[in-house]
Amino acid sequence: MQHYHPSQKILDNYATVLVNFALGHGNGIKPGDTVYVVVYEYAKPMLAALRRAVMKAGGHIISDFRPDPDPQHNVEREFFVLANDQQLTFFPKNYMRGLVDDVDHSIFIISETDKQALKGIDPQRIMKRGQAFKPFMDWRREKENKGKFSWTLALYGTPAMAAEAGLSIGQYWEQIIKACFLEDRAPVKKWQTINNHIHQTIAKLNKLQIKNVHVKGVDVDLHITIGEKRQFLGGRGANIPSFEIFTSPDWRGTTGWIKFNQPLYRYGNLITDIELEFKNGRVVKSKAKKNYSVLKHMINTPNADKVGEFSLTDKRFSHITKFMAETLYDENIGGAQGNTHIALGASYHDAYTGNRARMTKAGWKTLGFNDSSVHTDIISTARREVVATLKNGKQKTIYKDGIFTI
Repeated sequence: MQHYHPSQKILDNYATVLVNFALGHGNGIKPGDTVYVVVYEYAKPMLAALRRAVMKAGGHIISDFRPDPDPQHNVEREFFVLANDQQLTFFPKNYMRGLVDDVDHSIFIISETDKQALKGIDPQRIMKRGQAFKPFMDWRREKENKGKFSWTLALYGTPAMAAEAGLSIGQYWEQIIKACFLEDRAPVKKWQTINNHIHQTIAKLNKLQIKNVHVKGVDVDLHITIGEKRQFLGGRGANIPSFEIFTSPDWRGTTGWIKFNQPLYRYGNLITDIELEFKNGRVVKSKAKKNYSVLKHMINTPNADKVGEFSLTDKRFSHITKFMAETLYDENIGGAQGNTHIALGASYHDAYTGNRARMTKAGWKTLGFNDSSVHTDIISTARREVVATLKNGKQKTIYKDGIFTI
């Protein structure tokens, strides 16, 4: 594989943004904090930059450095081929519990060198493995709800990722650099400015007291109930870049249908032309032109047939202009019409307006927050109009032609 890496200045700026802005919900880490960093082999230069940034900020780092797949040594694929049921569901409880207890933040760097590394693997085996590790995600979420944990994801471009998007590796990195403001003299300050603009829009949305939204277009007619004690979120540092404004609605109030014009890369498979129909909050019909069996098995995972997120991106915020074949970027694309996406599966608890630390599983369920081992974002960049019905009965168009209209 041809290797390409950006300049040291770009890498250092990137690491600085992740450590001093993205973590800590936009505030960066504090001296003494411990950061868990997951990096794959191709992105080794990023690991070095992150280590320096964490140490300069006075923090500690726990590194998880993983091998990339190749034709002779595809470790992840080999696991799913060889594992028996006991191995497939093995969960190192004490190790994972200790990891959650010891870390204050986590950074995961996405750098796929084989976009379809798990192609042909039985989707049920992949879902089963995900279910086995659900307690780890539950513990992380519980700690996050107490305000003691933060996380972020970021992209490190590879030739394989660029080829999948139909771009050269230079063009691919150009999108990353532009989207993350990595050539700016003060990238953290730039992110803080963008953050302020996003929060101004969020404040306006939350002030409206929206009861439900109607998403309209030639390929969508979808009603979503926002739910009680909800707020819109965005600009919180989780995911770099992140320009989306979203909430976790009451899943029970989703009805209608929606088509998605962007492909979904999931579990090493490419799924195209996805269509979903909802009734009483659940997916009752689904379609896809390619790899439908993967989509179907994902939806059949417990509670993955319900909406955990509803999101809109304003094209004025986003500097992403090209399809990147990675959900992290495609769910934030600006382009001509912005983007609309929903996620099937787990809800975000920070969409709750009350004290998350005091909530119980029964309380989340009562409010219609969904709980699942899955959280799969599915994206459309088609033209959308979103009309909100407010709690006072009035209607207001809040989004049209890729722009918030409030």
